[in-house]
Amino acid sequence: MISSDRMAMVDRNAAALGVPRSKLMESSGNAVAAAVRRRADPGASVTLVCGRGNNGGDAMVAARFLREYDVRVVLLGRPESISTRIARENWDALRAAELDAETCADSRAFALHDPDVVVDAMLGTGVTGALREPEATAAAAINDADATVLSVDVPSGVDADTGDAAGAAVDADAVVTFHDEKPGLDALDAAVEVRDIGIPEAAELFVGPGDLRPLTRDPQSHKGDHGEVLVVGGGPYTGAPTLAARAALRAGADLVRVACPDAVAREVQGFDESLIVRSFAGDHLAPPHLDRLRELAVGHDAVVFGPGLGDADATLDAVRGFLAEFDGTAVVDADALQVVPDVDTDATLVCTPHQGELRKMGGETSADWRERADLVREFAADLGHTLLVKGAYDVVSDGETVRVCRTGNPGMTVGGTGDVLAGVTGALAATQPPLHAAAVAAYANGRAGDAAVEESGYGLVATDLIDRLPHALRDEQAGTEADA
Repeated sequence: MISSDRMAMVDRNAAALGVPRSKLMESSGNAVAAAVRRRADPGASVTLVCGRGNNGGDAMVAARFLREYDVRVVLLGRPESISTRIARENWDALRAAELDAETCADSRAFALHDPDVVVDAMLGTGVTGALREPEATAAAAINDADATVLSVDVPSGVDADTGDAAGAAVDADAVVTFHDEKPGLDALDAAVEVRDIGIPEAAELFVGPGDLRPLTRDPQSHKGDHGEVLVVGGGPYTGAPTLAARAALRAGADLVRVACPDAVAREVQGFDESLIVRSFAGDHLAPPHLDRLRELAVGHDAVVFGPGLGDADATLDAVRGFLAEFDGTAVVDADALQVVPDVDTDATLVCTPHQGELRKMGGETSADWRERADLVREFAADLGHTLLVKGAYDVVSDGETVRVCRTGNPGMTVGGTGDVLAGVTGALAATQPPLHAAAVAAYANGRAGDAAVEESGYGLVATDLIDRLPHALRDEQAGTEADA
């Protein structure tokens, strides 16, 4: 089962893997035509009511496969308002073939003419809310018709994720949906067919540009809407918490604060004027600092715990104490990772070990990434937390779902790139579900490293990644013809 948002990401990932939406539309249109054939004999009259997006494009393709039927295509709106390139191309193909294809921009002129089958292809899974005109009038006419009603992907007016309708909706007899069932279809009194349209399994397994889709921003956003992150680190090291904090800013967090010992606070602040430093007494984290840390953590959307803290016994005791009473979201990295298996916590944790740290936590690994993926999933299930295990192929799992990231290169073995990754993960975990935050963080961190190597070759340093993060978190092809 797959949500509408996730389906849009998978579509985009499929295009990045060489299976463009135009090919998928041919397959989905063929599936719609096959569903019509199962419900009507040759010669029956079929009216396909098409919207102006890719859902309508699926039905336009289907019309070309229904040569043995009396086919009529009705486009709701003007041809110039068709919103995607591939839907426009399929409309043009219908007209060029001189099939019965007409437009209806005025709801008052809409009429079905008593077909045997109506194909509802007005609105797809990505559209929610009450139907507008002319779709509302068309839906009412479809519901009043004495015809078999087949909806494409989801009945128009129905939320594919919930099965709810904000107003009028098509009452379908059957639904043909693609790739996987949508959550809201279970609530419908309709026969649901799920058809494979050729999306490769890799489009769901491997993190790709489609996974960046949820990172878009509301133009009316305010400061803080995109996350406030607290980085707890430093003491033995000053660079690590600074790298994590700067990376969190470049990954989109609105505010980033660093909690570190007094002994290194001035050095941390000196790295970047954009950071807000909140110090605590001494030269390393210890249990007496817990009240101060808990006070600082309040109001933050995510805490990044570990960069540069070191592994002093008192420091690890403090990590245990903090996590035991914390109920927010935390990214745990570096030496702090070793205490996670022994802590009973209500916190939502994303742990970011490399394979040596994973073993130290009690997990197992393998040189084969497929075997490693299974081992990571099993260990994440045992821990009850999300794991992002770093390697040539990063493996991310929450104990159920597994995602694999293939970006990155051998130049990223240099110290500090893991601190950058922890910061990116913290920024994303402030606004995204843990599994998705970890997967996208790995993808973006690797893309930034790949861009650095492409520009300058090996010999990169961790700071080379940070300024490349905004570009790495943007899908350059989104909204272009490749994604249309």
